[in-house]
Amino acid sequence: MTRPVPLLIDTDPGVDDALALLLAFNDESHETVGLSITAGNVGLDYTLANALKLVEYCNVNAPVFPGAAAPLVAPLTDASAIHGKDGFGDVGLAPAERSAEQEHAARAIIRLSQEYEGELLLVALGPLTNLALAVKLDPQLPQRIRRLVVMGGAVAARGNITPAAEFNIAWDPEAAHIVFSAFRKLDLVDWQATMDHALPVAELDDWLASGTSEADFYEAISRNSRRWSADRRGPLWFSADALAMAWALQPEAALETAERPIGIELTGQHTRGATVVDWQQQTGAAANVRILRRFDPEVFKGLIRAALTAG
Repeated sequence: MTRPVPLLIDTDPGVDDALALLLAFNDESHETVGLSITAGNVGLDYTLANALKLVEYCNVNAPVFPGAAAPLVAPLTDASAIHGKDGFGDVGLAPAERSAEQEHAARAIIRLSQEYEGELLLVALGPLTNLALAVKLDPQLPQRIRRLVVMGGAVAARGNITPAAEFNIAWDPEAAHIVFSAFRKLDLVDWQATMDHALPVAELDDWLASGTSEADFYEAISRNSRRWSADRRGPLWFSADALAMAWALQPEAALETAERPIGIELTGQHTRGATVVDWQQQTGAAANVRILRRFDPEVFKGLIRAALTAG
């Protein structure tokens, strides 16, 4: 039998991250070997607690490592208006009995990259602070990672937190700059791809009504954010982190990608945190990012449906 692919997930659980984690936990061809946690959607105390709740609820034997509590340079912000003060919809979930590891997330990323050298799939669903710290501690880290998939950026300069920037990159642009500069090639699922792969709310509602423990859990924590989304986006549900995880788990389902150089804007008055794509390849820089343009929608829906309804 083929050995499962070792999967390390750097994340800031929130509601969107939770769905992506359910996809990962439901995939038998991948083994989650750790969750490295950063602040982002909400503060680190909450994102760490949410990660512990989720692995305990899903009975997943993966260690959870606490990481960055703030950006490297930028002021601390969050997305609690969408995810709830606690990041999981403020539905009053009981604290997990599981405990976090003592090892810092950046150190854990380095150690796991050594343990699974040339094999490790690293999926970054939140701000890139933990990974940037790991790269600074160990500049050889990128050479040991088999594949890095990042959810972040707005390649068409249509941001979701500023006119030009996406939340994860804008939360810590300096960290994103370090990571994008260190890795010779990474895979990127940006906000434009998220909008282009929106899910019909009616289908999501059907899956959430399936009666499985996973569906009931996700229905509860996502209830307020789905109402927020319905007020602003109508009959479509955007799930950026789930799309990134879907491509990580099933790379062959990508229907169109583009390889281009991307840099992170650090100083622009209106564009700080923007992911600047050299679409016409005018700079002569090497293409350091493979951008997801189209992913098989049936595969995407199938992975979410299976994670919520397989029970």
